[in-house]
Amino acid sequence: MEATEAHLDRIDQVDGKLNSYITVTRDEALQAAREAERAVASGNHLGPLHGVPFAVKDQFWTRGILTTGGSRILADFVPDEDATVISRLKGAGAILLGKLNMSEFATGNSVYHHWGTPRNPWDLERNPGTSSSGSGAATAAFLCATSIGEDTGGSVRNPANNCGLVGLRPTHGLVSRYGMLGASWSNDIGGPISRTAEDCAVTLQAIAGYDPKDSYSANRPVPDYRAILEGDLKGLKVGIVKEGLYADFVQPEIRETVSNAISHLGELGASIDEVSIPLMPYTAAINRIHIEVEAAPMHRRWLETRPQDYDHNVRTDFLTGSVLPAQLYYKAQRLRELIRRQVFQVLERVDVLALPNSSEPAPLINTKPGIFSKEEAKARMSGRRSLTGSFNLASVPALAVHCGFVTSTGRDMPTALQLAGRPFSDGLLLKVAHLYQQSTSWHTRKPPI
Repeated sequence: MEATEAHLDRIDQVDGKLNSYITVTRDEALQAAREAERAVASGNHLGPLHGVPFAVKDQFWTRGILTTGGSRILADFVPDEDATVISRLKGAGAILLGKLNMSEFATGNSVYHHWGTPRNPWDLERNPGTSSSGSGAATAAFLCATSIGEDTGGSVRNPANNCGLVGLRPTHGLVSRYGMLGASWSNDIGGPISRTAEDCAVTLQAIAGYDPKDSYSANRPVPDYRAILEGDLKGLKVGIVKEGLYADFVQPEIRETVSNAISHLGELGASIDEVSIPLMPYTAAINRIHIEVEAAPMHRRWLETRPQDYDHNVRTDFLTGSVLPAQLYYKAQRLRELIRRQVFQVLERVDVLALPNSSEPAPLINTKPGIFSKEEAKARMSGRRSLTGSFNLASVPALAVHCGFVTSTGRDMPTALQLAGRPFSDGLLLKVAHLYQQSTSWHTRKPPI
């Protein structure tokens, strides 16, 4: 009970600066906390999440609670059932504090936020990461103990990068998508954003597993992710992705910080080698084609009847997806298979891939809708988005873990090492991140807010 009350008090004190929540479910949370307390007192302890306060990106249905997708179009939508992710967390005894702010319909490009612009707790003028913006800001600022985001092209890992956290994009099919508002059906998946890899593992344990309501979920046993964290890195083969670490668009300070983190994995017993994914620089554009084309049909009716209710950039994305030719989407699918093949080929040689999660620290919050130059258009289809989008296209797990700070912005801003692995090696990625955190102290620093 005390943990829930403390988090609710913290939300009252701090969230006016961050805009990380759209809806705070105070009464429901306090009632659930009382019930959790009674259950423990009667000997019915449900596990490590029992009584732990969590929050979820407002992309997941919550029974009887507003679910907006970050859009005014769904400003009155109240589902009559929970998403599977939510029901499983509640079944594990976790306490829902509320629904978190996000880029409209998880596009990652929106400028206008109907419920206030989410801000980064390390620097209020900077972006906390898209599209799971509130998930990153709230978790970093201790407005929840752990959170759920959703990753289509990096939307779990980018908030983890920008806010100094651990964020896991699970293997496609590991976590049910039932009751999750879609952005791109072939790329979407929900995943945990937490302050430590151990918290991430505990959260994943609750939400992973087969769901008959989701035909894409994998029917296979779920391992004990917390137990996998134990051990060491001796014998682990880590591959530095050359097209990631040495890309000319990666800022030198980011490259140095991530290089130091990779070297530290070597000090912990891993062997380090370089590998190549030649198509990585092109994956941002390929991923964007999938996202825009797959999102457009879901929004056709609203684009016809309520176009003015979309953020300018989001409306432009969806209209673009509506007119892109079928030949382009088909070509993007063929290129996706080539990228997937290249990722799988290097994962035959190494156990884990390592590279920066972003090419730059958290950028300043964008206040101008639209694209004003060819250079800006090119940047949206290349650069840092290729670092994360490659693994969405390959449908493999990928994780961001806070690995230090950069000072080029004038103040310390977090950055992250990105790890990726074979399908269903989520536990191994969490283990590497956990052992890294156990031997470093970056994750113990708190934002100044």
